[in-house]
Amino acid sequence: MSSSILLVEDEPGIVQVLVDLLQAEDHTVDVAVDGDAGLSMACGGGYDLLILDVMLPGLSGTQVCHGAREQGFDGAILMLTAMGRVSDRVKGLRSGADDYLAKPF
Repeated sequence: MSSSILLVEDEPGIVQVLVDLLQAEDHTVDVAVDGDAGLSMACGGGYDLLILDVMLPGLSGTQVCHGAREQGFDGAILMLTAMGRVSDRVKGLRSGADDYLAKPF
């Protein structure tokens, strides 16, 4: 089953690897490289899944997650970030994420 995915990530190497892997599985992937663009796209794009880095230019991934949920995004949200402490995970999940995966993965 193909999904429409928004990847919000500012590290070009990670973007390339994830886009290649997800497209190889027949998913449609759009990319935003900062939090402001990510929130705008998330709320207007009809995505099934958001994959969010936490440390982004502009809005943080946590802010994008919270804002998307407030604006009615009801798809899945995965936080994918180098911030792996328990308190970081709790903050991400409380912002509305469905899951939280720490880098490296």
